[in-house]
Amino acid sequence: MYRDKTCGELRIEDCGKEVTLSGWVQRTRKMGGMTFVDIRDRYGITQVVFNNEVNEELCESANKLGREFVIQVKGTVAERSSKNNNIPTGEIEIIASALTILNKSDVPPFTIEDNTDGGDDLRMKYRYLDLRRPAVRSNIELRHKMAFEIRRYLDSENFLEIETPILVKSTPEGARDFIVPSRMNPGEFYALPQSPQLFKQLLMVSGFDRYFQIAKCFRDEDLRADRQPEFTQIDCEMSYVEQDDVIMMFEGLVKHIFKYVKGIEFNDKFQRITWHDAMKYYGSDKPDMRFDMKFVELTDLVKGKGFAVMDDAELTVGICAKGCAGYTRKQTDELTDFVKRPQIGAKGLVWVKIDEQGGIKSSVGKFFTDEQIKEWADRMGAENGDLLLIMSGDAMKTRKMLCELRLEMGNRMGLRDKNVFAPLWVVDFPLFEWDEETQRYYAMHHPFTSPNPEDIPLLTTDPGKVRATAYDIVVNGTELGGGSIRIHDSELQDQMFEILGFTKEKAQEQFGFLMSAFRYGAPPHGGLALGFDRFVSILAGLDSIRDVIAFPKNNSGRDVMNESPSPIDPAQIDELNLAITLPQE
Repeated sequence: MYRDKTCGELRIEDCGKEVTLSGWVQRTRKMGGMTFVDIRDRYGITQVVFNNEVNEELCESANKLGREFVIQVKGTVAERSSKNNNIPTGEIEIIASALTILNKSDVPPFTIEDNTDGGDDLRMKYRYLDLRRPAVRSNIELRHKMAFEIRRYLDSENFLEIETPILVKSTPEGARDFIVPSRMNPGEFYALPQSPQLFKQLLMVSGFDRYFQIAKCFRDEDLRADRQPEFTQIDCEMSYVEQDDVIMMFEGLVKHIFKYVKGIEFNDKFQRITWHDAMKYYGSDKPDMRFDMKFVELTDLVKGKGFAVMDDAELTVGICAKGCAGYTRKQTDELTDFVKRPQIGAKGLVWVKIDEQGGIKSSVGKFFTDEQIKEWADRMGAENGDLLLIMSGDAMKTRKMLCELRLEMGNRMGLRDKNVFAPLWVVDFPLFEWDEETQRYYAMHHPFTSPNPEDIPLLTTDPGKVRATAYDIVVNGTELGGGSIRIHDSELQDQMFEILGFTKEKAQEQFGFLMSAFRYGAPPHGGLALGFDRFVSILAGLDSIRDVIAFPKNNSGRDVMNESPSPIDPAQIDELNLAITLPQE
């Protein structure tokens, strides 16, 4: 055997045992006639001692070891005289009796330690080395444990895990598909699934009333911290359910995983907020509820006072930053520069400081009296020592810009603690969103989302006011997942397609197999998909899902380790009956 114990297993009670360990050399230290080698595997680190006076040849071999050499060590467990309380094996060491070099290693391009000296690009190029670092490995272990516990929980609730196809039909609504040419069917293509949406609905028609899958999904989108071209979701569907049934089922799952991973118990129901209120009070459909700082509208108090910015604005709205009246001019200028950044796009920012004695200082003091500004403060619930931050403009754009400022203030004030979790449900989304460029409605979620039964009459008179029976679960400002009750009635689905601009022929071409299935007794059904990568990253306290994926892509959608995507052999292109035309520079 290469080993009979792991490098994280031995304790003080093992003293006197003869053991064999195998792993990588973390570091070597020579002190007088002694050489100390830290050997590491997935389970931990153990110190090995080579004594020159006992075995000179063995000690010389140990002195030649380099970082990341793969070695086998045999020896006796002994109590350390100088204990290390920072590692579980810190009370013992191995007195070496034999050493075998199983494989040598080049000097690694960065240190294999938590606080590595490797930058992101270098670590991604050598991801197989990066995965040896305990900080990264622990994320992958957490992912594994969560996947098993999710499966166990859903199995206990009578869900069946059923795989669905990876090569599917392209349905170009929403995000772009990744396209796969078919050699056996020249000129035709598969798509990689953005989600198993159609198949899980077909499973409901098939009588599998509770389905789940930890499913691989693909979207050809521009990337960011919480988005990868291939990602994993906990995909679920249920028959004979209404909105509350689905919400309570998966609120139970989320609560269970929080308790399992973090030891956190949520005894009360998760907060619920309508989409309209989320946008009105937080400027986002995924508000961070770890802190308050709710939006307060001031439009009626500021109009007609001679300040053109506010006079001409559709909306004036502000937030109150408690205890921040001591901000310097430099700090308020930094906030103004923050909202003026191109990615936010504001033209400016109004601030009001209320000092500890109740005195008022404002960037618009020459346009408004102290009494008028005090009215703002009273409406916003401001107290002495608070800072008011106010923006004006187009209603929706202004709310979104103020949302970014609210989050920035949350960061500056230390209100976004990664060890605090504030889950909530956002409900009553609009069913449709209007696109000015194409002059048509698009489904805010997808074309199979059921309208709120109360709003069905509005489909023919005012589609923009129809609410969806849809719901998102949000944790700390991140959309963890979402779902909806689906349309199971063929006539209602036809009406939905018509509003979305589908001809009968187009609807039949793209979704005919689903519509045919609905004619054979589709039960009422609904479901939800949780972002598995996001869930793991939230519980690991990370800002990016990339750190919980073993082999992720970079922000350009490239795998710099295996150098993909890459050109393919011209013979393969010919075999697929394709011609490639590159864009002109």
